[in-house]
Amino acid sequence: MVKVIVADDEERICQLIEALVDWEALGLELLGFAHNGLEAGEMVEKLGPDILITDIRMPGCSGLDLIRRVKESSRAPEIIVISGYAHFEYAQQAIKYGVGDYLLKPISKTELSATLEKLKGRICDRRESEQDKEELLRKARKDVRRLRTNLIGDLMEQETLPLSMEILKEHYYLEVQPGLFQVFWMKMDGKQDTLKEPSASVLMEKAQEVLERNLKEVCVELVTAIKGYACIGIINYPGDRREEIRRRLKECLNQLELQKNLFSPVTFSISVGSAFDDPGLLPASMKDASVLIQDRIVKGMGRLLERMGTASRILENNVLEKYLRDIDRALEELDAEQSDAVVDSLLKKVQELKEMRGYEIFELVYSAADLFSARAQMPDRTGCLEEFRKQCDQCSSKEELFQCLSSFQKQYIEECRIQNQNEAVRPIRKAKQYIQNHYSDPITLEEVSSAVGLSTAYFSVLFKKTEGEGFAKYLINVRMEQAKILLRESNISVAEICRKVGYNDLKHFTHTFEKAVGVKPATYRKLYG
Repeated sequence: MVKVIVADDEERICQLIEALVDWEALGLELLGFAHNGLEAGEMVEKLGPDILITDIRMPGCSGLDLIRRVKESSRAPEIIVISGYAHFEYAQQAIKYGVGDYLLKPISKTELSATLEKLKGRICDRRESEQDKEELLRKARKDVRRLRTNLIGDLMEQETLPLSMEILKEHYYLEVQPGLFQVFWMKMDGKQDTLKEPSASVLMEKAQEVLERNLKEVCVELVTAIKGYACIGIINYPGDRREEIRRRLKECLNQLELQKNLFSPVTFSISVGSAFDDPGLLPASMKDASVLIQDRIVKGMGRLLERMGTASRILENNVLEKYLRDIDRALEELDAEQSDAVVDSLLKKVQELKEMRGYEIFELVYSAADLFSARAQMPDRTGCLEEFRKQCDQCSSKEELFQCLSSFQKQYIEECRIQNQNEAVRPIRKAKQYIQNHYSDPITLEEVSSAVGLSTAYFSVLFKKTEGEGFAKYLINVRMEQAKILLRESNISVAEICRKVGYNDLKHFTHTFEKAVGVKPATYRKLYG
């Protein structure tokens, strides 16, 4: 039955509504009446009706207030608003809150019955849809394989996932036994034109079959799941089979290598995380495996990666600070060649370091792309970075990874160059380049506008419109950034830095620096030098 409550401060209206409708014939149950908004709200919370019929104006709490309150509840009923012509603007406002329908006084029996039938149909459809969803959920709960593979997704997303033998059995339906627990990660690499659907899915499924066929008979429990171009597995096996597991994983690589013609120009690598006798340490094994698989760009593809090397801590060597400074210049001038040179310099730094881990190189490239996109104020930055990471994941060497970064930068710069062929933007870019080359001189607005061939007034307006700030403020920011670099990276005096960034008055420079940065130059040097 569909349950109904009526709210109206006029007793005769309540009686009229009750008399007009054949409630039983329509499959409706009239729960009762409320004669003010507060009482109606309490009845809705207590009785949980499916339909609320309410006057738009009532004492204590208006119909609009009642509608707002009811719509905020978790089980909001369908609402029919009753309104007179004189108050129809209130009904229009109520419609915006999502009421199901409205009726104008005097109430018509035919219209009231038809409206109730319409809302009843809507409610029944919704109930049927909810029942269908419940049925699907019940089926999903019975899908043991799905529950088992959920463990892999949970381990990838949660570094501190609490696990025990009981949880693995009861929540993930794993038939585990005391022994060792370990995660492995198989990665497929190849050219972008090779790794496309549906062929990529076929290749990954075939590789998954090879893994399961080789490992199943020597494991107590085995769960695998394909995640993009990776197949991740969790294994539980007796401690005395550790070397056998290692041998079987290498055999998987050999079998995949023999099927090269089937797999086209792709290569498979496998990493294994640490093995633990405590299932609670599976998150640590997952982290090991995910880090180790990135070492394939250092140690080579098609290998079993199982030993953690020593980190070089390259990200602690301020290499990104130099990258950012150099890429800023390339962006300012939209110079693709200079952009490539910046990436080449970063790669050279990596090649000079020994014992560098794969994950460090990936993180370095990801961080550089993140900084570049932020500095460039790229539209849809999140989407661009996500696509960039996908491309990086398929790189098979350091050189290819940095080429990916170079292409990422160059594509954006080229797009900007095309966009900036516009006559209104070109003079501003030229002016910014002029400022970069002459910030140490006492340059003026008149001098720069003359250098780009525009009147001072027009250049001033165009510069602010294009850059979002005036010429003077932009010049100060450029000089302050250069001052910060000199304070951090040189030992020359503050007075000399003052002259190098275009100021003749040390007191004025100190005041300007403190206003822009928040501290005096000498203090900044102590903090960051």
